[in-house]
Parts: sequence; C-alpha cells; structure tokens
Amino acid sequence: MVSQTTVSIVFLVLGGMALLFGTVLVFVGPIIIDDQIVKNVEINPKNDLSYTMWKDIPVPFFMSVYFFHIVNPDEILKGERPMVIQRGPYVYRENRWKDNITFHENHTVSYKEYRQYFFEESMSVGDESDVVTIPNMLVLGASVMMENMPFPVRLLLSTTFKTFNEGPFLTKPVGELMWGYDSKLVDFLNKYLPGMLPSSGKFGLFADFNNSNTGLFTIFTGRDDIRKVHMVDSWNGLKNVDYWRSDQCNMINGTAGQMWPPFMTKETTMPFYSPDACRSMELVYQRPLVSSGIPVYRYVSPKTLFANGADFPPNEGFCPCRQSGLLNVSSCRHGSPTFISQPHFYNADPQLLDTVSGLSPSEDEHGLFIDIHPETGVPVNVSVRLQLNLFLKKVSGISETGNIAEVVMPMLWFEESGYIDGPVLHTFRTNLVVLPKVMEYMQYIFIALGLAAILTAVILFLTDKDNVNHSKQHPANETQAEKYNQSNTGKK
Repeated sequence: MVSQTTVSIVFLVLGGMALLFGTVLVFVGPIIIDDQIVKNVEINPKNDLSYTMWKDIPVPFFMSVYFFHIVNPDEILKGERPMVIQRGPYVYRENRWKDNITFHENHTVSYKEYRQYFFEESMSVGDESDVVTIPNMLVLGASVMMENMPFPVRLLLSTTFKTFNEGPFLTKPVGELMWGYDSKLVDFLNKYLPGMLPSSGKFGLFADFNNSNTGLFTIFTGRDDIRKVHMVDSWNGLKNVDYWRSDQCNMINGTAGQMWPPFMTKETTMPFYSPDACRSMELVYQRPLVSSGIPVYRYVSPKTLFANGADFPPNEGFCPCRQSGLLNVSSCRHGSPTFISQPHFYNADPQLLDTVSGLSPSEDEHGLFIDIHPETGVPVNVSVRLQLNLFLKKVSGISETGNIAEVVMPMLWFEESGYIDGPVLHTFRTNLVVLPKVMEYMQYIFIALGLAAILTAVILFLTDKDNVNHSKQHPANETQAEKYNQSNTGKK
C-alpha cells in the first residue's frame, strides 16, 4: 500500500512543476503574445489575415452624403441669412483595393489605392433623382476668386455666366451633383482653357473620387522596426507638401489612415496624412470601450484640429484663416474659396451657427472617431465625418452675386464609415483577442493548481507524520492489543 508520504511527494513534485510553469508563463506569455502580434501586423504577403485586410480591405465600407438644401435662394441674394434643410443620407458602398504593390529593399512598400462607389438605395433616404438646391461653385466660387481682378474682367466674367445660362444656385438631382452634370460653360472652359478646372469631364462635387486613386503612397512594412509599420515614407515621391505656409504644416506625418503601429497606449496619438484634406491630421485618445466583443480605444479629433492661428498658433501655417473650426483648402483646390469643417460646424466657433439657419451640431451625430484595437493598431470601427463649405460674398461687377452677405456656406457633409464584420471579425477576435486571453488565464490556472497541489502535499505529509508520532507514543497499547487478539485466536 502506498504511504501518505509517497503521495505527498508526488503532489509536491506536480505542484512545483505547475507553479513553475505558470510563473514562467507570467513572464514569457506576454513576450510570446507580443512576438505573434509583431509577426502578424508586419506588412508581409505571408501574413494572410493582416495582409489581406491591408491589401483588399475586405470589410463593409460606406460613404453617406448629406446635402444642405437651400430654402431661400432669392432672399440670400438680397443679403438675408441663408436657411438650409439637411437632405440625406444618400449612401454609397465603397470598394477599396491596392494595386501596383512594390516592395523595396529599405523595408518600405509602394502602392496606389483605388476606390469605386455604388449607390445603395435601400440604405438611403431616397434615390439619386432627388432634387436639391446648393450654391453654384462655378459661379459663386469663381466670383470670389476674381474679386481682385480689374473691373472689366469681372464684367466679362458676368457676361460669360449669362451667355451660358449659369446662375448663382444649382437645382439638380443628387446623382448629377455628385458625379457630374452637363454644362456648356464647363465644356467651353475645358476646350479653350484646359487645366483651369480640376476635371476634364463633367463637373461634379465627387467626380474625381469615383474610379480614382489617392496617389502613390510609400509606407514602412515594419520588418526592421515594428514601431514604423504603416508610417508614410513619401506620398507621390514627396516627403513634404507645399500647400501651406510653414514647414510644420507641410509635413507628411503618420500613416495613410488605415492602420497604425501596434502597442498603443492612452498617451499615443493617431497621426495620418489625408490627400483629400491636403494635410496631416492627428486624433487623440478619448476613452476605452468594447466594439463587437473587442476591447478598443476610441480616438477623436481634438478641438484644435481646425482651430485658427489665433486660437492655436501651430495652425498659423494653414492660414489665411477665418473662424476656428474651418480649414481653408483653397491652396490645394485650384484657388477655389473652399473650406473644410466638421459637420454642422461641430467644434467650431459658435459665431458660425449665427450666420446660417438650420444647423444643429452634436458629438454623436457629427463627431469624428476611430475605435482601434491598441495591441495591434487595427481599427475596428471607423467614422470620419467632414463638411464641405463655400465662402460667398458680393463681388462688384458680377451681378450674379447680388447683395450676398459674407458667409461660409455649408454645401454638404459626408461620413466615411467602416467596421470589421463576418469571418474577418471572427478570425481577428479568435487570433488576437481570445487566444491571448486564454494564455493569460492559463498562467493563473497553473499557478493556482500548483499552489493547491503543494498545499495538499503539505497536509498529507503532516497527517502522516502525526500518525507515526502517535504510534511511537503508545507502543504498549499496541502490544496488549496484539496479545489479546492472539489469545482470542487460541481459544477458538
């Protein structure tokens, strides 16, 4: 029969091994997990999950467009306050993919990202035939651009508008405003003044977006330094742009805006370069939350993002500025008096809300955010919301401008949103959330089992020791008991 001492030794050995294994996991486990993350987030064709997510973006991505329909165009020409009604959303499914992918010896990769848009009527408030009224950029925008030209030139411009029947406001279907409409003025300019307009075809607010690319990006793969993965090395061969008035504002910082380096903390910011905004931007940590079962950090735009130089001196290079909350992008939009802001002038100078009737900003509906898995730098839920505005004013000699009071006029705002879903979500959650958690729990389970086994061994050892001591203290009783048993056996 196996003694309790032998059993206690077995428990002691097994407990010690379990405790040792669990302790080793405490120190080695995070290293193993981090090593797996590094291998998975590196831009490498051998990494099926992360490379596919980077190359083809196999997740639902949508662009929702909201127009500001002008209610009182005639009154605006008389100098009255503009009144608008929001119309939308008009939702487009967005397909994105990377092509011309070339890996370089300095651990960078170059590519062009293409995009296509497909109207989703089931997700929209109506169809693309819905009619809305917005400012005519060709007329009111060009008028502001020409305000410092000689008076005869301005008269000639006004005559040209009348010749081609172009008025200060456009009332057209959503589809034409988005992707282009026929205009004899546009045809004339493209024929006799080629290059004056951003597009050589039909004129539309998003005409250059569909079936286009965002330029040639060269980013780091992270092979030599995972802290640099996805960071932009150059864009269209440039290390800096020349749209702005300071070296800092012209810098191309951060990533291309799709993924970020892993191991983010609450102090980490999220810089990225946006070709559409012609500048680098930076988001800041707001709070932790859980999205689709994945723990994430929510990053939002700071109030200083579009602040003017007076309120935030580092932004002085983006001027000439107007009120805070507006980014003047005329320098990268062929001189057109165009401004970018957050929707409904959210996070902007409250004075802007007094100039246009019908706006109502809120964080939930108009705030920009990205929910990112901090350990991997992979966004789980994205909502980028921006508004396009046109600066309007009366220009002497151009009768189409009437007596318009100076105003930054909202034209539309759009939301680009995407989220991890389906098989990609399942694989991501299993490999990068569930398995690391299982390993984390295993280390504590082994430590607990080891301690329990050692405690059991000690109890068994002490119990066996007490029995031995008890036998030594009462030997006479045991001898008498043996004799008694022998006596009874003899009688029988």
